[in-house]
Amino acid sequence: MAGPRETDAERLDEWSPRLLKSRLYQRILVDIIIGALAPGEQLDENALASRYGGGLAGIREALARLALEGLVVRRARVGTSVAPLDLMGAREAFEARCLIEVHCAGLAAAHASEAQIAAIRATLDDAERAVAENDSAALAAMDEAFHVAVAAASGNRTLAKMVVTLHHQTARYWLYAMQGPSTDAESYAALNEHRSLADTIASRDVAHARTEMLKVLGDFPAEMKRSLEGR
Repeated sequence: MAGPRETDAERLDEWSPRLLKSRLYQRILVDIIIGALAPGEQLDENALASRYGGGLAGIREALARLALEGLVVRRARVGTSVAPLDLMGAREAFEARCLIEVHCAGLAAAHASEAQIAAIRATLDDAERAVAENDSAALAAMDEAFHVAVAAASGNRTLAKMVVTLHHQTARYWLYAMQGPSTDAESYAALNEHRSLADTIASRDVAHARTEMLKVLGDFPAEMKRSLEGR
């Protein structure tokens, strides 16, 4: 049974994963990240409700949140569309992630509870299957869940909220930056980096956790750099 502190936290969180609008938001978000909903694509609320199995009210709330995060654009008399790609904005968001998430990893190593460490590890439980099946939606969802879990374990809710927004602003660009799908070897190497970070947080090594997070984040994709330099 959840303790009083957990119950209070859930009550304060209007976007609890248990809510239908949160599940609708997550599914639309992942489809934007993996390109199933393409940049510039018009989004019809009735079509989305049919596609994702939700009511119009939940779809509208999900779209409102995505608009606040800059992932969809809503215009009066025009409607809602997926936001266009903005490479300069992506680079700025990536730079911010490097600062904030590295700090969150250090805080998590210092302060995370055993339950929070278990939650970080649990985000990767189904990773081998997702890699083997080349399930890009599952991999995108797991990557987000991992970074959010690390940020939550930092104990700083303000930083954790920033991580969520910044992650969403950068995640979808990786797919467009790649020349082709990643190999299984590359995917497993990335998975091992995530697990190494989880182990380092569990070991309470603050400095090493910060270093491991930098490895997980990697470099700003070279293809995106070239696109920016060509402008």
